[in-house]
Amino acid sequence: MNKPFVLFNNAGRLRSGWRVAIFLVLWILFSGILGAVVFTAIELATRGPLGVVPRFAVGSAISLVATIVVGWLCGRWLEELPYRSLGAGFSRGWLKHLLLGLLIGGLSLALSVGIAAAFGNYGFTLNLTTSPIQLVSALAQAFLVLALAAGFEEAFFRGYMFQTLSRSGLAWLAIALTAAFFGAVHIGNPNSGTISSIDTVIAGILFGIAYLKTRDLWFPFGIHLMWNWVQGSVFGIEVSGLTELSAVSILKEVDGGPVWLTGGDYGIEGGLASTVALVATCVLIYFMPLRPDNELLSMSSNENPIASVS
Repeated sequence: MNKPFVLFNNAGRLRSGWRVAIFLVLWILFSGILGAVVFTAIELATRGPLGVVPRFAVGSAISLVATIVVGWLCGRWLEELPYRSLGAGFSRGWLKHLLLGLLIGGLSLALSVGIAAAFGNYGFTLNLTTSPIQLVSALAQAFLVLALAAGFEEAFFRGYMFQTLSRSGLAWLAIALTAAFFGAVHIGNPNSGTISSIDTVIAGILFGIAYLKTRDLWFPFGIHLMWNWVQGSVFGIEVSGLTELSAVSILKEVDGGPVWLTGGDYGIEGGLASTVALVATCVLIYFMPLRPDNELLSMSSNENPIASVS
């Protein structure tokens, strides 16, 4: 008996759209339950609610764990894939990809700052009010918090959902959908606007291209993390409209506008300076001669047929 075409593909597996839907449902359930348990336990132990930054960090960690676990289970149950297919393990070249991502993320952010400084009333002063010990501690804390946030977002947007669409030959759709989704979830950030939303979608496209170049999550994670950390902890710029995540920085931003170029209170990501830098970075990454691990490339490019295809 033939399997319904609307449910199953030619490989005999549930279609990628249904797999994405199952992932989302399981992720909502698991992350919700895990979050309720963890936050309740912490608040009982501390006898009070967490502050803004600790709550953000714990929430990011919970979401990261939920994303990795549910992505692994969906890959195993729905496609008979091992954990390493997610690209979150220590495959060949992972450290090189991470370090390259950190370098590109920092340089890309610096390019956007340079464009704003060259064409706008935009500059920085040195932070002389914080002691070196306090500064180093704050920079390390911000790095950890932003790493958890970037890790979650990359695992969620470039993890199982992106990859299962890619295995169905729909990498272009994976980039488009996850980039649009990535932009949509940032609309509610403080002081967001049209340009910030466009820039966030472009960033989503950039991270999608970065994943496809290496087929692991380390490369887009490195770009994402260093863009945010350099933005907030080095230059003292709002990170997607948020100021609490990098409350102490090496430099202090002096933003005289224009807002359409520098982003105003949303930060540099809300201005055309970032638009130019992000597009240039997309082009750079697209033409970079990177070679993904052969096993990861195979597991993220092709459906694994099952023996019972009829």
